[in-house]
Amino acid sequence: MILTPQSATLIPLPATAKLERRKRLGGAFGPRFFLLILVGLVWLGAAFHDPRFYYALAAWDGIVVVAWIIDLFSLPKPSALAMTRRWNSPAALSVPNTIELVLENSSRVALHATVIDNVPPSLRQEAPELSVKCRARGEAKTTYQLTPTRRGDVELGAVYIRYQTPLRIAERWAVAHVEQKVCVYPNLEEARQHSIYLIRSRQIEMEKRHARIRGAGREFESLREYQVGDEFRDICWTAAARRGKLVTRLFQIERSQTIWLVLDAGRLMRARIAGLTKLDYAVNAALSLAEVALGTGDRVGLLAYGRGIQKRMLPYRGSAHLRQMIQQLAHVREEGLEGDHLHAVSALLSTQKRRSLIVWLTDFPETAMTPEVIDAASEAASRHLVLFVVIGQPDLAALAARAPDSVTNMYRTTAAQEALHRREALLAKLRQRGALAVEVSSAAASVTVVNSYLDVKARNLL
Repeated sequence: MILTPQSATLIPLPATAKLERRKRLGGAFGPRFFLLILVGLVWLGAAFHDPRFYYALAAWDGIVVVAWIIDLFSLPKPSALAMTRRWNSPAALSVPNTIELVLENSSRVALHATVIDNVPPSLRQEAPELSVKCRARGEAKTTYQLTPTRRGDVELGAVYIRYQTPLRIAERWAVAHVEQKVCVYPNLEEARQHSIYLIRSRQIEMEKRHARIRGAGREFESLREYQVGDEFRDICWTAAARRGKLVTRLFQIERSQTIWLVLDAGRLMRARIAGLTKLDYAVNAALSLAEVALGTGDRVGLLAYGRGIQKRMLPYRGSAHLRQMIQQLAHVREEGLEGDHLHAVSALLSTQKRRSLIVWLTDFPETAMTPEVIDAASEAASRHLVLFVVIGQPDLAALAARAPDSVTNMYRTTAAQEALHRREALLAKLRQRGALAVEVSSAAASVTVVNSYLDVKARNLL
């Protein structure tokens, strides 16, 4: 992941701690201790012929125990060691991250250490166990990979260390209390890639087609002499009076418009597709759109709701606003009950009086009645431009397109086709009321949302 000033501020701070003795004794037998004990068993063969060799076996074991004691006391105390956990990039959903563990050895003894980091399953399925060699009065680094599978705050535990001298007869057990709380953000890499790619592709397309049309918006740009075909309402009469000829005002697409991101966090958004919930895909799409919209100068607000309002941010601009939005999106959680859509639209309409673009990311149930979210979106469409985005179920479309090979599969295919037809009918109903309604797959949610936003801007629909 390439770091930018935006993402660099989201990197968790390093956690450093001195090692402490893990248990009361804090010591154990090293792997070579047991190897030496096994070597001493060769005296047993000779002891079958001469019992005096039992004394040799006991003497050998005594020597091994003394060597263990000497090696144990030659190991430095845990306080002479320190452990640091470093993050190289922000913790982002589905983005691989490299964690660096640094063992600092201020003693005069070189060490062999085994390090175990206590990370939650949402970051990595198995706790990493790493081996490292650290020279005297030096430090050693080791790394491992993790991939977050859930947004929000996660707790990382302590780091456990077993270390030995090069003889590896004895070992000490220690722990470094580098516990830290880390926030897992939405997919920052996806948002940046989509924003750069889509904006650049639009620029190339507009350059090829010379699609920059003056007069498309209502934001004043410049004056020019009146030409046949210009609208009379665009004539600037004061400038015409000064110059003695008709002068027309030229306009451009407005740069400072209001965009609201509305996220449904109800039970329908808990469905999982390819390891992530629909809400995760909606959050990633919302972040991609926020980065593009803020980059074009628009104000972006956020409303995430379930049975109640989870997160609300008033529209604003700037990088600080984007960072705050990333923090808020990281903590949007899916709920077990269906969202209260009418309450959400009521809160939105009471907050936003001026016409704006509302990007509503949601899903609706398969019922015979008109879902409440359709009525809520229709109410918002009477005063605002609504882009209603439904995150579809890919297995439903695949089932509807499948040729049935049995009676049971025929009923399943028919049911899937009816469900898709009903969903399209509901979206068409929204379009008749003035909304822009689309159904997208989870993988294409970010691209579709950003493309739709750019189309709205290019066509001056606000």
